[in-house]
Amino acid sequence: MKKVLRLDEVLKEKHIQQKVLANMLGVSKVSVSYWCNNQTNPSIITLLKIAKILEIKVADLFID
Repeated sequence: MKKVLRLDEVLKEKHIQQKVLANMLGVSKVSVSYWCNNQTNPSIITLLKIAKILEIKVADLFID
């Protein structure tokens, strides 16, 4: 079963805008937008960085 990234939901819970996360990661807002809309997925390294920034586990970024 494919895992679905729930980044948009987590960003809303944490009150963080996509552009702020993009700046923190050094990527474009478009990249973050694609991740939030499940059009593409970030790399494993980027997932680790996102989890660290949001102070959550990588597993918490996904829905089964």
